[in-house]
Amino acid sequence: MARSTLRKITMAVLAPAMAIGATVGLASAPASAAIWNSCDQWGNANLNGYTLYNNIWGSGAGSQCVWANSGTNWGVWADHPNTGGIKSYPNSKKVINKSITSIASLSSSYNVTVPSSGAYNTSYDIWDTDYDYEIMLWVNKTGPVGPLGTSQGNVTLGGHSWAVYKGNNGANEVFSFIRTSNSTSGTVNILPILKWIKDTKGWFGNETIGDVQFGYEITSSSGGLDFTTNNLTVSSS
Repeated sequence: MARSTLRKITMAVLAPAMAIGATVGLASAPASAAIWNSCDQWGNANLNGYTLYNNIWGSGAGSQCVWANSGTNWGVWADHPNTGGIKSYPNSKKVINKSITSIASLSSSYNVTVPSSGAYNTSYDIWDTDYDYEIMLWVNKTGPVGPLGTSQGNVTLGGHSWAVYKGNNGANEVFSFIRTSNSTSGTVNILPILKWIKDTKGWFGNETIGDVQFGYEITSSSGGLDFTTNNLTVSSS
């Protein structure tokens, strides 16, 4: 799957300075937006320890609006055309900033309501502080979407069974863990996954983990589709 991760990284880093950027489309956020909503391309907000991003970064995108009751209860309405290529990754981010060996625990619980049509994945996107490595954990997917790279077989880690892929997008290494069956709620123990990459596979060293993001990587949602994060928690020590 063609991806422009460098573009996504750049916009995620610059987003706070670009919050007053151009509005994308004329759609409005749902009435449930009790705290914050935005249809801006790079709209973002800090809510109770999490950072929300609308994050429309791909070419050929349509309209998209994000709303939030909190950093852990939020959603997206998106109307992206039925064409190839990722259009956006609206997400909620928690900053960790600890090396793998200094993390005692790192886990996350999720509960989402997602559409049965369109093309997208619901995923964690985990980065080291230098953005050299990207670890994606897909908990569900719909439509013609797939990970970057080549198959590395299956593994059971962090309470889930995954198909593992390893690739490079020209800017950084990408390790994708695709849940072998779709899930809309659960808990992922992230630390064993990081240690497996580091200690068992040797794909990186004692990296400092920066961001743990959770959101929806949307390729198409023609006609307008709703994605709802009913609850999300990221916990570390």
